Amino acid sequence: MRAAARSASAALAGLRAAVAWPDAPRPVLASDLLPERALDGDEMARAELIEQVYEPLQRGGNALLDTVMTYLELGNSLEATAGCCSCNPNTVRYRLRRVSELTGVVPGDGVAGSRSGLAVVLGRLAHKGTAGT
Repeated sequence: MRAAARSASAALAGLRAAVAWPDAPRPVLASDLLPERALDGDEMARAELIEQVYEPLQRGGNALLDTVMTYLELGNSLEATAGCCSCNPNTVRYRLRRVSELTGVVPGDGVAGSRSGLAVVLGRLAHKGTAGT
């Protein structure tokens, strides 16, 4: 019964948030709308993004968090990210591959990649004041 209520809640939140992604495939899964749902105030979506993306990256170390955020902030440029992170572009490639392995999200993959950045921001806000953030 609880699973049905959770699924219905996610579907309704997805319906409300779908307007934020007008080019989404139809039908679109509520799980594909996690960023839009989180921005629309859906606490369940925020928690899922934090659990699925931020927490695995946090366990992977600050280098992964810093690299993915720098990469997204610099428009997905490997060379610029390498320069800012004081490492080789191959190191950036390796770290981004680890991000994908840990989270299932490819940082350079447009809409899906933006999920990484939003999840990190939400995770940092949720964990502010704790060690390692």
